[in-house]
Amino acid sequence: MQLFELHIDFFRPIWRRVVLVAVCLGWAVFEFITGAPFWGIIFGAMGVYALWQLFLCNWPDDTAGH
Repeated sequence: MQLFELHIDFFRPIWRRVVLVAVCLGWAVFEFITGAPFWGIIFGAMGVYALWQLFLCNWPDDTAGH
C-alpha cells in the first residue's frame, strides 16, 4: 500500500480527478503569487503527483462497471 493511495473508487469519475489536480496546481500558483514559494512547491508537487497518478498511470475507464 502506498502512502497516498489515489486509485480508489471516489476518484473514478473524471471530473473529480480534474478538480483535484486543478485545485492543487491553482493553489500552488496562488502561493507563488503571494510570495510563499515553500508552500507553492509543496502544492505544486502534490498537483503533479496527482496528475501522474490519476491520468498517466493506467487509471481504469470511468465507465467500466456502470
